[in-house]
Amino acid sequence: TLPPTETPVPTITPITPLSLGTSFPTDGKEVINVLLLGADYNGANIISRTDVIMIASIRPGDRLVTLISIPRDLYVSIAGRGMNRINTAFVYGELDRYPGGGAALLRDTILNNLGISIDYMAMVNFDGFRLIVDTLGGVDVPLACPFADYRLNGATGTLYWYSVGPGVVHMDGYTALWYARSRMSSNDFDRGRRQQEIIRAMYNRALHLDILPQIPQLYQNFQQVVLTDMTLSDILNLVPVALEIKSPRIRSYSISGPSMVNSWITPGGAYVLLPNHAGIYQMLQEALGPPAEDEIDHLRTVVEIWNGASNSALDTLAAERLNYAGYQPLIVPYTPQGNTPTLLYDLTLEQNPAKSQELLTLFRLSPASLRNEPTGGEVAYRLVVGNDFNPCFAPFQIER
Repeated sequence: TLPPTETPVPTITPITPLSLGTSFPTDGKEVINVLLLGADYNGANIISRTDVIMIASIRPGDRLVTLISIPRDLYVSIAGRGMNRINTAFVYGELDRYPGGGAALLRDTILNNLGISIDYMAMVNFDGFRLIVDTLGGVDVPLACPFADYRLNGATGTLYWYSVGPGVVHMDGYTALWYARSRMSSNDFDRGRRQQEIIRAMYNRALHLDILPQIPQLYQNFQQVVLTDMTLSDILNLVPVALEIKSPRIRSYSISGPSMVNSWITPGGAYVLLPNHAGIYQMLQEALGPPAEDEIDHLRTVVEIWNGASNSALDTLAAERLNYAGYQPLIVPYTPQGNTPTLLYDLTLEQNPAKSQELLTLFRLSPASLRNEPTGGEVAYRLVVGNDFNPCFAPFQIER
């Protein structure tokens, strides 16, 4: 983001479906938008800001889910309250007794400012989040980049420096909450990335455990820690779709970067993010729209991964990058043959330079790393990972 300034705030006209000329989605297909919220609250009275705001947009017909992170400091128009941070909308809805309460005001705020209609809402507090992760037996989170921040020692009440990754890190509920919330060493945009990593890991863990048949019992168990307007029937109707959505079919987006937001200090001294509606709308058109031809091609493309590096987790981290880009990764056991560099093999009969260049760019490899071996078959490409492979990447910058 740009450095905060003391310049007067420009006039902000909220985006609405009417001013956009259309509402999302634009292709007429069924879309289910679920608002995922995280807040620190206890009991029935939720007078707490929603510092985690994420939309899971489900396209059953395309078997796709899009995650969109909304920064808590986004400066928006809130009915009855004027301009304020989006994370205050839920609180104001409760305090002002807005029809439908805080959830309704936040839904209307998202619709009026972003043009996104919310179908369902689910909110969890910190205790509930830890309980859900621990019920899953913890989650395995592929951390492509190292992360470090202060962490609270529950026994002594003191802070200590804690680091994780790169690698596949198993996290219990307490560690997952720390990873999702930490912001002393980073910012809210990076926190949105980490929150999406945790959501992906929880989803994959649930599929791996075949936990979906246990949903009726879990729905009852979590009623005290998860506030939602989704009925058990609503959730069960989504189960067949969930079974068909694997990692490559989960898109990741965020309202972030100078093309979408700019930092500003209000006259009252509050730090906020001013929305650039043109940039946000461009992102939402892609995020909430149907898959483009390139994305459909990626979803059909199998990339085999051989790990020739000494780090046994690099194949999983390479597969995670392919997941974000929408390719189908396939990890194959491999015995390293010496200190080989990272190489990409084009196994297709067509030998399309543009397609192989997309993968070279994805893994930041030079053209010299490409090997052409047109053997054909179901596997289109093979990535041999060497010790020179850099697993770190920025998920929100990857094009599908």
